[in-house]
Amino acid sequence: MTTEQAAEEPRTVDLLGVGVGPFNLSLAALADGVPGLDAVFLDQRPAFRWHPGLLIEGATLQVPFLADLVSLVDPTSRWSFLNYIRTQERLFPFYFAERFHIPRAEYDAYCRWVSEELPSCRFGHRVDSVTWDEDRRAYAAQYTRIDGHGAVLGTGTVLARHLALGVGTAPHVPAPLRALAGDPDAPVLHSADYLAHRDRLLTAGHVTVVGAGQSGAEVLLDLLRARPHGREGLTWLARTPAFAPMEYSKLGLEHFTPDYTRYFHDLPETARDRLLPAQWQLYKGVSTDTLGDIHDELYRRALTGGWPDVTLTPGVAVTAAEQRCGRVELSLEHTEEGSRGELATDAVVLATGYAERPVDGLLEALGPHISRDGAGRPLVGRDQRLALDDKVGGAVFVQNAERHTHGVGTPDLGLAAWRSAVILNALTGRPAYPLPERTAFTTFGLTRPRSADDQKECA
Repeated sequence: MTTEQAAEEPRTVDLLGVGVGPFNLSLAALADGVPGLDAVFLDQRPAFRWHPGLLIEGATLQVPFLADLVSLVDPTSRWSFLNYIRTQERLFPFYFAERFHIPRAEYDAYCRWVSEELPSCRFGHRVDSVTWDEDRRAYAAQYTRIDGHGAVLGTGTVLARHLALGVGTAPHVPAPLRALAGDPDAPVLHSADYLAHRDRLLTAGHVTVVGAGQSGAEVLLDLLRARPHGREGLTWLARTPAFAPMEYSKLGLEHFTPDYTRYFHDLPETARDRLLPAQWQLYKGVSTDTLGDIHDELYRRALTGGWPDVTLTPGVAVTAAEQRCGRVELSLEHTEEGSRGELATDAVVLATGYAERPVDGLLEALGPHISRDGAGRPLVGRDQRLALDDKVGGAVFVQNAERHTHGVGTPDLGLAAWRSAVILNALTGRPAYPLPERTAFTTFGLTRPRSADDQKECA
């Protein structure tokens, strides 16, 4: 090989992370502590931002600050939240504040600090395709460098022995509302863009919030607090049978432990698919504090005489929507009564959650080599590794794209550090980060290994 050819040879790294959301950022932070591991993480955005449209003033994270990028695996890491606030000279104020749940904006700032300090994180790099290069025994990732306005600055290739896909989620818009949500002139938006449109929403005569999760509750509460007494003009609709609190009991939270994740992964596919929808209160409910704040605000407004102009109706599905005379007309169906009705509103905020971004587009060239379940979804092993045939030599790890195999804890920030450690241990073939054998008091299932005491026979 000539000197010129060697100079043109793409760099080969041990691990390429595609996407730098909280989960791959956790992986990058813990990978930084593995000696000799060469890792690079690429993201098309100009900088880290975490749900910027929902950084509503006063909104807090739904998990404790210990669910940062590293602490539940390595509390001594320089990338911990406590070390971050130490560098910001806020450690004593944080100590006296006695906050277990930090503001959402502070979590966003913490993650951005980590992403800016870690040399492995590169923003403004959009990965366009990934192929397996048999000659080099590595994945070849083609990327485009873009500026903050989306203009192309150049292209390149990086070779990686292993991949970690953290491409995140995308706002979910129900089918009856997709046409209007895609029309820039229609007053229908996803809650992901709430803050960008907040001023316009405050001037609307009537606003409808669709969706009974935490985002819907926070949007409704923020609008309610800002609108005039007696002329609130708000409706909150939800498909769920109630505006229900998130399951937050201590034993209930054990569904977000590695123990439960392993149990769920080992269930038959049919059992997993049947179980997930029934667990909606574990991840689609609202914090009791937010529900209490909404009720307190409504009660306070009722003290001046008359009920506030706010309608809260669960058990309702939006079956159709159209724009007419500057307003949005929603067709509604009550799932328990079987009744139907119409609602005219001036604006709609869709707090309808997020859907996993499929990895098939990025991995199109690897499609024939990926094993799938009965529903055509990629099979993901306990160690977060896609099931690939023998023609592909490197591992592809996925993050937040495996709810069908790993359960309700998949999008939970509290499992980020543990999952990253699992990936790094699998990648290095050794316990780079020792993990506990047991993480829950609950024993899930009857097929756990029996201890020596269990196996003693009666004399």
